[in-house]
This record gives sequence, C-alpha cells and structure tokens, in this order.
Amino acid sequence: MKSLVAYYSRTNITKKLAENIASKTDADIEEIIPKVNYQGKMGYARGGKHAIQEKIIDLEPLKYNPEDYDVVYLGAPVWASRAANPLISYIKENEGKFSNVKFFMTAGGSGFESSFKQLEKVTSLKPQATLELTTKEVKSGNYDSKLSDFIG
Repeated sequence: MKSLVAYYSRTNITKKLAENIASKTDADIEEIIPKVNYQGKMGYARGGKHAIQEKIIDLEPLKYNPEDYDVVYLGAPVWASRAANPLISYIKENEGKFSNVKFFMTAGGSGFESSFKQLEKVTSLKPQATLELTTKEVKSGNYDSKLSDFIG
C-alpha cells in the first residue's frame, strides 16, 4: 500500500511524530510549509487567530499529489481547539484528491475531538483511524502502542 504523510509543525513536535509514522509505514513525507510566519510569540498569536477564522493561506509548492496514494496520513497541532490552518489550507488545495485518510494531532492537552471533527468536515471523509498525542507523550517517546494501533 502506497502511503503519504502530510503534516504541518510549528515547533517540531508534530514533525517528530510524522517522521516516526513515515518510517514505520515506508511512506513518502510532505512537510506543509506556509508562506505566513507562525514562529515566535507573534506567530503563535497569529496562528490562533487564523485557526479560529479558518483562514486559508498560501503554501510553498508541494512535492507530492495525494491522489497517487492509497492512504494519506494528515497531521498538525491543535490551535484554539482546531487543526492548525496550514493543514486546512493543504486539504483545500488538494480537494477531491484523498481516498483514504488517517488523522494525527498533537496538542498541549486538549482540543482533539473538535479538531478531528473539523478535519472530517473539510475532507468530507471519515478517517480510517485517528491518533492524538500530547506534547509530553511525543517528547517522552512513550507512545509505541498507540502508534501501532493507529497504523494498523
């Protein structure tokens, strides 16, 4: 099965998880890079505002076409109880190109359920699986059993 891991990460927590998923599934990996700066304190505030507004932003050019994959793993951090808007922008840019999806989210503590519902709405797909991990779990590396269940 041909897999793609597409993710956005502001602080490299989601990136660490995405790379782990890609290595365990032998998937291609696509980092979603926004043309908007979300770094630092101002970027953090801008990200929360954009997430609440569900603002669609411009992204750097992408390498992979999700249509070419049997399953696409879509991941991002939770911002203001929503999926980070660079991921939403990626999904909108690739509308209709997903057949099977799995969602993974990272967060300081909460907002997973509303983020997953948002992703279902935006993709118009029910995910094959979801994975939610806190920043603490990802940093500790103690999530192998959750990851195995998610990958299947």
